[in-house]
Amino acid sequence: MLKITIIGLFLLFNIQPTMAQETFTEEELTINNFVDGTLAIPAEGTASSLVILIQGSGPTDRNSNQPMMKNDALKKMAHRLAEEGIASFRYDKRIMKIGQSELKEKDLRFTNFVEDANTVLDYFRKNEEYERIIVAGHSQGSLVGMLAANNKADAFISLAGAGRSIDDIITEQIGNQLPELKEGTRAALDEIKQKGSTTSYHPFLESMFRADVQPFLASWIQFDPALEVAKLEIPILIINGTSDVQMNVKEAELLKEAKPDSEMAIIDNMNHVFREIQGNDQLANSKSYNEPNRPLHPELIPIMIDFIRNLEK
Repeated sequence: MLKITIIGLFLLFNIQPTMAQETFTEEELTINNFVDGTLAIPAEGTASSLVILIQGSGPTDRNSNQPMMKNDALKKMAHRLAEEGIASFRYDKRIMKIGQSELKEKDLRFTNFVEDANTVLDYFRKNEEYERIIVAGHSQGSLVGMLAANNKADAFISLAGAGRSIDDIITEQIGNQLPELKEGTRAALDEIKQKGSTTSYHPFLESMFRADVQPFLASWIQFDPALEVAKLEIPILIINGTSDVQMNVKEAELLKEAKPDSEMAIIDNMNHVFREIQGNDQLANSKSYNEPNRPLHPELIPIMIDFIRNLEK
């Protein structure tokens, strides 16, 4: 009876229930055979700035998720930006099509990711709908983004990006976890860098060094993020967090050192998937990679918005 009475009051007095106001809309776009993504648009339907969001390493989709990991990091970022009047486009990595098309892992190269980012930039440049296009690359996507942004974007944002080549990063990470394998890892990566392949690695690292992956590693190793970021002649924002266990703050500092006129923001207690982790809670840090309902660090989006608004002045 109570439910019927309440509905009756709405009808009698012409009272409408309060509905959540829609703050953005989304549109699915297919750019080419390798690039499918989502365009997030402010509710009013117009925006002067577009952010192209590029994902991190691994089989990562447009939302920053993997088969066994869902955190919706880039999805949440896109929605928050749209709520502030800034459009964004996020897309699945080409690697997601392995097993769904003729694309094979052994044929994948790092430069394919750069090609896809360039294709996205060309698509939106041709449309001429946005006054400014900003590339924002997360982790591996930071290097992809800075390579694609050169001469095509109006600004670049590095989100937890490396300041050293990936062979140095991998060697350090393996050394921190398995010190006895550090020297062998370094030697294997050096051989890949010089010859394109190696058979000299510990069996424990088979998943990293298997034959089908080595051509990709060889193509990735050739790029030094510090050298590439120095080539950019556009406004740059470098963001990292003090709770990031994958990309230490020193990586952001190396990028800043290579490009002194860039802006840098080190966010206290932010981890690699942009969540706030208090103290040195490694369990909470790891769990956050699979907690899509956990909010983004409260300082992240305001920093990005300030940077974009300054571009609009």
